[in-house]
Amino acid sequence: MIIVRCKECNTEICSNTKTQVCGCPNMMTVLGDKVSAQDLSKIVMINSDKKKLSNNVLSNQDLADQEKRRRRKVRKLNYEIK
Repeated sequence: MIIVRCKECNTEICSNTKTQVCGCPNMMTVLGDKVSAQDLSKIVMINSDKKKLSNNVLSNQDLADQEKRRRRKVRKLNYEIK
């Protein structure tokens, strides 16, 4: 959940699943963890509790094995034609 304040109209908006707009000419919009506005310098991020997700499914040893495998060379096989 993030909390953002517009400096132009002093409106604070908490993030939600619905789109929320402050309504002033700066048009600060908050949707989930995304914030947009006409001029982002007029916006203050008060609280940003963004949970960091670990996308690392493989262990360090598995990643090293995959890197070794990626560096292997392809060998061409020559067959005799009779």
